[in-house]
Amino acid sequence: MKKFELLAASAIALIAAVPATAQTAPAAPAPAAAADVQDDTAGPDNDIVITATKRATTLQDTPISVSVTTSESIERAQVRDLLDLQTLVPSLKVGQLQSSANTNFIIRGFGNGANNIGIEPSVAVFIDGVYRSRSSAQISDLPNIQRVEVLRGPQSTLFGKNASAGVISIVTEVPKFEFGGSAEASYGNYNAVVLKGDITGPITKTVAFSLAGNYNRRDGYANYVNLGIKGNNRNRYGFRGQLLFEPSSDFKIRLIGDYDRINEICCTVANLFDGPTGAAVRGVGGQVNSNQRFSYDSYANFPSVTKIDNYGFSGQIDYSVTPQLALTSISSYRRVKTYTNADSDFTSADLIGSNALTTKVDTYTQELRLASSFDGPINFLIGGFYFKEDIKSDGQLTFGNNFKAYANLLTRSAAFPTGAYSALEPTLRALLGLPASTPATAFGAAGQGRFEHYKYGDEAYSIFGQVDLKPVEGLTFTAGFNYTNDRKKVSTNDSSTDTFSALDLVQAGFNYGVTPVAFGGLGLTPAQATVFASNRGTGGNPFLALQPLQFLPPFLNFPNAVESGKTHDDNLSYTLRAAYKFNRNVNVYASYATGFKASSFNLSYDSRPFATDFIPGSPIQSPAASPIRTAGLALANLTAGTRYAGPEKAQVYEVGLKGNFEGFGINVALFKQILKGFQSNVFQGTGFVLANAEQQSTKGAEIDATMSPTKNLTFTASLTYLDPVYDKFTGGSSFNPATNTVVPTNLTGATPSGISKYSIAVGGTYTVPFGNDKAVILHVDYAHDSAFKIAQGLPYKASPESLNASVSLQVLKGLELSVWGRNLTEPKYNPVIFPGVAQSGTLSAYPSPPRTYGVDARFKF
Repeated sequence: MKKFELLAASAIALIAAVPATAQTAPAAPAPAAAADVQDDTAGPDNDIVITATKRATTLQDTPISVSVTTSESIERAQVRDLLDLQTLVPSLKVGQLQSSANTNFIIRGFGNGANNIGIEPSVAVFIDGVYRSRSSAQISDLPNIQRVEVLRGPQSTLFGKNASAGVISIVTEVPKFEFGGSAEASYGNYNAVVLKGDITGPITKTVAFSLAGNYNRRDGYANYVNLGIKGNNRNRYGFRGQLLFEPSSDFKIRLIGDYDRINEICCTVANLFDGPTGAAVRGVGGQVNSNQRFSYDSYANFPSVTKIDNYGFSGQIDYSVTPQLALTSISSYRRVKTYTNADSDFTSADLIGSNALTTKVDTYTQELRLASSFDGPINFLIGGFYFKEDIKSDGQLTFGNNFKAYANLLTRSAAFPTGAYSALEPTLRALLGLPASTPATAFGAAGQGRFEHYKYGDEAYSIFGQVDLKPVEGLTFTAGFNYTNDRKKVSTNDSSTDTFSALDLVQAGFNYGVTPVAFGGLGLTPAQATVFASNRGTGGNPFLALQPLQFLPPFLNFPNAVESGKTHDDNLSYTLRAAYKFNRNVNVYASYATGFKASSFNLSYDSRPFATDFIPGSPIQSPAASPIRTAGLALANLTAGTRYAGPEKAQVYEVGLKGNFEGFGINVALFKQILKGFQSNVFQGTGFVLANAEQQSTKGAEIDATMSPTKNLTFTASLTYLDPVYDKFTGGSSFNPATNTVVPTNLTGATPSGISKYSIAVGGTYTVPFGNDKAVILHVDYAHDSAFKIAQGLPYKASPESLNASVSLQVLKGLELSVWGRNLTEPKYNPVIFPGVAQSGTLSAYPSPPRTYGVDARFKF
């Protein structure tokens, strides 16, 4: 039997789940005013108290599909950041792409948001109740985490912004009114050093504080062979300070300030398939680690760098208006500054001189809500959320010193032995009436390229609420709503200095065919003129073969006379749910919910007018009128595409069961989730194309549980089954396997790439006490995804897995020493495949991470 089948059988036999997804007994809900401040309390028998529904309730009494990973589980599994969290929550997938600033969160197969600053994620991330709108603000190594809640499915009725696929809610410890803290130091292979520490205590009888810090440094495990530099390293640190004012039990203020810094070389790219352009790369002296899809050795002119400064402030006020009514206010300001630069041809040839991007994101949020805790049959929560965001983004992609020679090698023929790219320059300039070239304007000159400048503004508000009705004991009906109004505006100031990409080759061919000019005046030799005359005689255009090299054409900026650069969306989402508590051990629920995410702009050079605004092609090809042509805005080589993707609208049908017994707990959810207008963002070699899939759906099941045969032994596991399909996606794209290039494709009926049908996570912790306050703690966890197709249209598949283990010695109260290892089986797979930049037919890929291990010392006081 295959390894996966054995593990799946084990998971089903255990009927197990991720840590802390089931408990042993329910606890009474905390007062509404405590929902976000003193939410770390636990009920009888160590029930986990969560705030997934914006109230402090036990996990057992929360009738939604939610997984909770506690701080203890995070410590035992040596989870370093959110990338590692997916090994404990199989319905959550986290992918890091070309830089540390590009991280994508996916729940139940739905999620996007990386690689394009104009796209907000479908999976919303909240840290201590504050929405983090971009992935670069979500990946910090937060110290002093209390728990991580993963809410599956649309959550728009309780979260104010863009939760169409799910929510990740990270909760950190609240300052305490007694002194305490912790310190942790870890050392591992690749000279990995991780330091964390926090301290908390009272300042006065009504004011408490906490200070926390983290440092994470590791040598790179990848090699830039020709540069002698390591890649894929870790170099990040952060600080976090909190003040808690509690003048009375009815009034609390929590202030938080934090700063994180990342300065890393990331991320190494492997050559999966060395395509037909590989010979030209080597012809200009470039080196490629050919066809080594799992290798950490690569070549480049300079290492890919990522720098992120992420900081912000938030204030939360909790006030009990009456013993049964609690008012909560959360205000925040955040700024994220990122700088990335990559040698995006991923070879030692200097084809791409730079691919740099600098982005500044300023975000303001305000949430206000009122919650009741009546003894009667009706309770409610109502709130409002305001969001304002301003983004400035400046980027460039320029040619390197070898690009011109590379282009000439690609265009060599018997008629043009030195390459048609440069040899035809005098001809094309003469036919199109252009001045003679200078060194700076010659075809393919180093430093030519595209230069991007974007300004983006988003202002949104939402009103949300929920009512619970308990007509009889044990039965609860819930109805919730969220009305969202979202307005975005964008302005661009992009340009291209690539002389060749601005040429109208169709017009040049037409002029050559109708205007007899002596070949000497066109810069052609007699032999070349003969070839061209023959081609012209058959009605062909001898210049069209050069069009693939025109990948940096002029950009039509907007707003303009036709395009406003604005979107305005509004939507009413709602939730209907019935939950019944048979007894203190068993709850069931059934729900129908909808969700919403507003339109997203394509803030990249591949932002193009909609087909309804523009008919692409040369005027002699497309003489028909279109709004952009009528307004006189048409540019050479301008094509149609999308400026933005319309809204996503989600709906989910779900039934669930939560069982909680002595020594055993189980959560089961069956669902069908539908996303209409899914915002697809596909890389096509030089940029990303944003499009809406008309409808994507997933049927699935989740089984989560824990089992404790004895007080010192706990087994955990989970099983997620997903059956996704593009119900309708006429404007999709996929790889053409014959050419390894991305082409438009009707994906209706296809299975989306990157999604496993089965995902499991199993684990166990065994504590062997001896002496006073001494114990040996053994922990192991294993996660596995069934094989999935990595990229649409290609045969390559991946089957990620992760085996992690630790042995800890508790030598005295509060002090623990550990030996740990992560990714011990070191599986080989490629999480992402993409076309080579400026190398048609080449495929690039990210290799899976290596094995890591080390020692750790932790002290809590």
